[in-house]
Amino acid sequence: METRADLKRQYKETKREAGIFQVKNTVTGKVLLGSSTNLHGPLNKHAFMLKIGRHDNGQLQNDWNELGPGAFAFEILEVVQEKDTPGFSLADELTLLEQIWLEKLEPYGERGYNTQGARIRE
Repeated sequence: METRADLKRQYKETKREAGIFQVKNTVTGKVLLGSSTNLHGPLNKHAFMLKIGRHDNGQLQNDWNELGPGAFAFEILEVVQEKDTPGFSLADELTLLEQIWLEKLEPYGERGYNTQGARIRE
C-alpha cells in the first residue's frame, strides 16, 4: 500500500504537460478555449467550479445548469512539444499555439464562451 509520502513524491515527479484545452458544449458547439503549463489543473478546476455552480463565466455556467454535465466535454486539443534546442521557450511556444487555436476556433459570441481580447492562459 502506498503511503501519503509516496503519493506526494509521485505527484511532484509527474511531468506537467503544457498546451491548449477546451470545455465544449456538445449541444451548441460553443467552446471555452484555454491554455496552461499544467493542462490537467485547469480542466479539473473548470469541471469543479461548474459542478458547484460557481464558475466565473456566467454564460457557460448558465448553459451547464440548463443542459447538465452530460452536454459538456473537457478536452486537451494540443500538447506543446518541448525541444532540446538552444533558445527554446515553453512560454513562446504556448503563446504561438494559443494564437493558432484562437484563429482556428474563434471562440467568441455565438461560437464560444471566450471574451475577445481576454487572456486564455491559466
